[in-house]
Amino acid sequence: MILDSVQKTTAAVAGAAALLLVLAGCTGGGAATSSSTPVTGGTLVYASGDAEPTCLDPHVGGNYPQALLSSQYIEELTALDDGKPVPALAKSWTTSDDGKTLTFTLRDDVTFTDGTAFDAAAVVANIEHVQDPATASSTGYLALQSITKATATDDHTVTLTLSRPDSALLESFSQPWVGMESPKALQHSQAVNCESPVGTGPFEVTGWKHGDRVTLTKNADYTPLTGTTKPRLSGITWRFLPDSTSRYAALQSGQVDVIDNAQPDQLKAASAKGSIRDLDAPRPGASNRLELNSGHGVFRDEAVRKAFIAGAEINPGIQSLFLGTAKRSYSVLSSVEPYGYSDKSLFGYSPTKAKQLLDEAGWKVGSDGVREKDGQQLTVTFPVSTNQSVPAERSLFQQIQASEKAVGFKVVIKELDLSSWYAALAANQYDVVSAPYTKVGADVLRILYDSASITPAPSGYFANLAQLDDPALDRLLEQAARTSDTSERGDLYEQAQKTILASGTVLPLYDQQNHFLIRSAVHGVQTTAVSTPWFGTAWIDR
Repeated sequence: MILDSVQKTTAAVAGAAALLLVLAGCTGGGAATSSSTPVTGGTLVYASGDAEPTCLDPHVGGNYPQALLSSQYIEELTALDDGKPVPALAKSWTTSDDGKTLTFTLRDDVTFTDGTAFDAAAVVANIEHVQDPATASSTGYLALQSITKATATDDHTVTLTLSRPDSALLESFSQPWVGMESPKALQHSQAVNCESPVGTGPFEVTGWKHGDRVTLTKNADYTPLTGTTKPRLSGITWRFLPDSTSRYAALQSGQVDVIDNAQPDQLKAASAKGSIRDLDAPRPGASNRLELNSGHGVFRDEAVRKAFIAGAEINPGIQSLFLGTAKRSYSVLSSVEPYGYSDKSLFGYSPTKAKQLLDEAGWKVGSDGVREKDGQQLTVTFPVSTNQSVPAERSLFQQIQASEKAVGFKVVIKELDLSSWYAALAANQYDVVSAPYTKVGADVLRILYDSASITPAPSGYFANLAQLDDPALDRLLEQAARTSDTSERGDLYEQAQKTILASGTVLPLYDQQNHFLIRSAVHGVQTTAVSTPWFGTAWIDR
């Protein structure tokens, strides 16, 4: 494998370092040849099966499709190396003894693509933009909640005043949802900035044909954050191709160079060919899991939640539908998170146990096999985002639906586009939901399960979809956020995860599927802190 000599230090977490630069010249299961000499020029074509963003500014809302795109033109204050924060746009930082003041020293040689200098005033403007309710941020807003004030101490020094010590804040600053944008561009209307956000990255947005593609052009004045390598590609054409078969066919024919959201059979085929390679980049943060809404409907009863968990037959579906490309998880955290805790004993398939729990809770089997109590059927509403769930996952949900029917649940699956799915969650019209959430570090537990997260962010999205309201858990998560001692943090996060798993509000499935299929002619692809591909040093050997 030919490794690029200049590395972008953005490995996801411990255990993910092997992903970095893996596509610089090695092939998956084949013997394709590659050039060791980088080639300048050419346009890379990326085809996404994920939802087309409604806004290219990752501060607004804050979902993964935005991260995929914005990683090419937005950069962050920090990066991650083996899970530890390292300098990026910030050269260094210090934290006060009480943990409530964080001071960044910034690079003084970086410029946004509109010619605006990157400086302390720009950082202040970005933090204020993320925190402004009018921005309607979700992911970024929740990540920066501890900041009460940002001050430009001098041209290249920023002091952050915090409401509490926040051991995860440096990790949070490695994410594109809090990346740095031109303060001049941020003064535009949101509609204008959504069309053409301005960053410091290796590419800039130069066009957006809605429903079709975004055009990215090489930033000729790019200042590399490490090394001296300038962008080699002339640009990127970012296409939106929702049909997985068409997307894969375009990759095979050479019409596109990279695709995401590949199906399991395509991944298996790619592993046996030298012409197409599979980059498996598990996302940090939470695992793919089902959240049971404990604040609404039948799942307010813990016994009913635990009956649902016992009645869910999952493992055979994962094995048959994902063809070995996904492994069952028993944790609320991704396998790449070092503080992850698993407990397989809580998630065994047992229809006998499910029936017993429902009998004891007073739910009797009706004439149609659906259980009833006080004139109400045991109905569970399950909205599914067709943009976020690949067909194999939707088939798994249908298999779970069938196994739950056998114990007396009526699971109503509603397949929705992304905007309708968000609307259903905001209106509390769900009993169970699969809600992927990507955030670097175990602090994602605070965002997902602290009772404060039942209150919606300015975007209208609330992250605690389990609606878990446990003061003791809140205290554990706050303590973990306050301490910088790694051993103590680990103990606190383990206690927190034990509490979450025991509550019966979460049913883990597997890591968030995050595969990218790449033609062997493409080299030098790297990955970021949130496991998106980064093309700043990529080249194409046509």
